[in-house]
Formats: sequence, structure tokens, C-alpha cells
Amino acid sequence: MTALFVGHTYIDMTMITDVMPSGDEKSVAKDFAVSFGGNAVTAAFACARLGLQPDLLTTMADDWLGQMFWEMAHKYGVSIYPRKVARSSLSFVLPSGGKRAILRARDSHHLRPFMKLDVSSYEALHLDGHQADAALYYAKAFREKGLLTSLDGGALRVNTEEVLHSIDIAVVAEAFCAQLKLTALETLAYLAARGVKIAAVTEGERGLLWSDEDGLISRMPALPVPSDKVIDTSGAGDVFHGAYLASYLRNRSARWAEHFDFARAASAFKIQHLGNEAGLPSMDDIAEMRRLYANED
Repeated sequence: MTALFVGHTYIDMTMITDVMPSGDEKSVAKDFAVSFGGNAVTAAFACARLGLQPDLLTTMADDWLGQMFWEMAHKYGVSIYPRKVARSSLSFVLPSGGKRAILRARDSHHLRPFMKLDVSSYEALHLDGHQADAALYYAKAFREKGLLTSLDGGALRVNTEEVLHSIDIAVVAEAFCAQLKLTALETLAYLAARGVKIAAVTEGERGLLWSDEDGLISRMPALPVPSDKVIDTSGAGDVFHGAYLASYLRNRSARWAEHFDFARAASAFKIQHLGNEAGLPSMDDIAEMRRLYANED
């Protein structure tokens, strides 16, 4: 049971602070975390934490941050298929009041072609739209084999429209809808018209608006984590993606309501922890989130 994840690697530096200094000012953060980052990357690590062994085709640089990332992947059993870039990418994440501001520095100039792997050894694919050429290649290759394809639609990418025609599960953000100038409901129709079988829009604390296997549109609320327990919402969506892929790989016959229910419990755990690594839930953590909050939604 394994999946291929295709995306872009960041090193996330997350800081809790009340003040963002400017000019010649200095300030001291209350807490910080350094971790792997990136949409599909974090999803792959979440999948690994839940007991699977995902492969990750992602950007890598020959610098000390790249070495740090390699060691993180080894720790979690994530197999890396690197695509070389000159410098590692960074994200500075500032959580505050259930929101988070992010400043990124990205090197997306690929120095090598992407690796073309044998897709028949996988059961599912997850993309975040980065590495547009690789995303399109693998979406088509997995679709031709009848294997599940999943897309994290955090934003419109250069070839999102073309990629969508080979996607089974598309879970997109409100920003994706805004770029299309569509409501969440209209976005579900847009995705369905392009052949997406399970379409969903994540709406933060309001949960998920989605269309199931029968085309029935409904809302799945987020688990009601008390606001005083919410520390860092960054990465919650990525953990959600990794968790529903893990649930699917464990039980392919289950309906997607079950997979998304599992994933929302994973997100509920993530938002109570600072940084992506600390926010990766185990199976026991997900069971505890369901025990604590599932009867309250």
C-alpha cells in the first residue's frame, strides 16, 4: 500500500510572536518550530506518520537545509526522488488568532528533468500543482492505469485546468475559488464538469463543502476544537490530504465520507501543535480527537 506524492519542498520556520519588528527594532518570539514544509510534502509525511511508506518526488538542493530535509525524510520513512534546485526554499510562518501569515522564498528553477517512475507500483497519486510538468505527466499516467489521483488545489497553477481532467479527488481552498471568481458551490460544479469524482472546498473552521460519490452536496463541519487550544493552523490542510490518502489506502472500499471524517480528526490534532512535525497525528491521536470532539459537531 503506497502512494506517490509530487510537490515542492520548503523548510518551515514557525514563530509565535505578538509583535513583528520593523526597521531597527528587535523582538523575542514566545516559541518556535523548524520543520519540513510544502503542501504535498507535508501530506506525504502525514501519510507516513499514519503507518504507510509514501514516495515523494520533490525539489532538493545540495545545501545544509537540503541535508536537514533528507534526514527528516529518513526519520519518517519517506522515500525521496529528488529534483535538483540550486537553493532550498524557506517559509516563515506566523500563527495568530487561528490565522497564519506566511512569507516564502522559493527556488523553483529546476536544474534537472523530473524522474519518470513506474506508476504500476503505486495505488494512488497526490499532487499540489507544483512541478507543473511532472504533475501533468503523472496525473495522466496514473489515470491511464486506473489508479486514484488526488489534487490539493491550494491555488490555480499554470496547467491546473489540464491536470484536472485526470483527477479523481480534488480538495481545493477558498483561494482557489476566489481565483476562479466562483462561489464554493459553483466551484464544485466546475470541478465535476472536468471529470472530478469527489470534489470539495475547505473553508477553515466552517469545515468542508463537498460532493460525494453520488453527487450529493453536503457540509462536513470541522471538529469543534476550543479556540484556546488552537495554536497553529498552518499545515492543517496538508495533514488533511495526507490523512485521507492514508485512510483510502487502508480501506479502499470505504466511502469518502469515512475518509474525510478520518482526515478532519487529523487536522484537529494538527492545529493544536506548533509546526508541521509536531502536528503529525498517529492513529491513536486521531482516535482521541474523535473521542473528544466527534459527538459535539
